[in-house]
Amino acid sequence: MIQIKRAYDPAAPDDGTRYLVDRLWPRGVKKEELHVDEWIKEVAPSTALRKWFGHDPDKWPEFQKRYTAELEQNPDGWQPIADAARKGRVTLVYSAKDEAHNDAVVLKSYLERKLAGRA
Repeated sequence: MIQIKRAYDPAAPDDGTRYLVDRLWPRGVKKEELHVDEWIKEVAPSTALRKWFGHDPDKWPEFQKRYTAELEQNPDGWQPIADAARKGRVTLVYSAKDEAHNDAVVLKSYLERKLAGRA
């Protein structure tokens, strides 16, 4: 199972393996407070895509397409997360304020499709 959680929400015992999936460290959070097992910057959207999107909900459909295309070109970024998800619960940690329109939402969906053999 894959879940997503904001970096500003407390870690929980049932989070499983926690991966920070943002390119930038969450503002105002100390490393020892975040409780992530690994920070995988490479799985995050490119800097150019992140800046273009700017968390604008009007750009959400296009962002999903572009980020998915980036993920397709970067299996080394997401494969460790998929491997961990095959063994147990995984939590994708992100810092965006918008809980519905962010890279972790796209990544979760993408990984679930991969794990189900549908992509």
